[in-house]
Amino acid sequence: MKYVILLLPLLGSAADIPQGAHVLLRMENSISTRTAKEGDFVYLRTAVPIASSGDIAVPSGSYVQGVVSLSKQSGRVKGRAQLAIRLETLTLASGKVYKFSPHLSSVDSGESGQKVEGSENTVEQAPGKGQDAERISILAGSGAAIGGIADRSWKGAGIGAGVGSAVGLATVLLTRGKEVELRQGSTLDVVFDRPVALE
Repeated sequence: MKYVILLLPLLGSAADIPQGAHVLLRMENSISTRTAKEGDFVYLRTAVPIASSGDIAVPSGSYVQGVVSLSKQSGRVKGRAQLAIRLETLTLASGKVYKFSPHLSSVDSGESGQKVEGSENTVEQAPGKGQDAERISILAGSGAAIGGIADRSWKGAGIGAGVGSAVGLATVLLTRGKEVELRQGSTLDVVFDRPVALE
């Protein structure tokens, strides 16, 4: 009897995902604020095994399912794209399903500039002000060149620059900013706020 009592804590601790554990998940499907709606399912897999007390508690490739809890497209003048995911279940190869709710810590953003903001598992797109200014200045420069050639004077170049700037500004105001996109194969780092017992 004493032997069994001594073994139980060891078995229990090896089958827990400890509080504070970081786990890397890989997207199985792609989602974007351009098309995603609240309630859409998100499918991921564990990219690396989860170890506890020196043993593998969750093998690599285990299924994780989540749901889109917020999807907001970027605005034309203001308002950045936002996408929130609520992770809900972990399914092991044995078929056992566990409810869990880790929070997003970071996302594999590449050069998109998107990052996790706040505590609501929300991925937000970075502002595109620099790109907007660049687009306006390019069109202003093109307008100046065309105006200068057409009129063969500085006056024509000035008028062309003004027209180019106006076109650039109109283009920026009529164009939506970048959307949040989590593509298939991209990774998310999640953190467990409380331990999950895998019995």
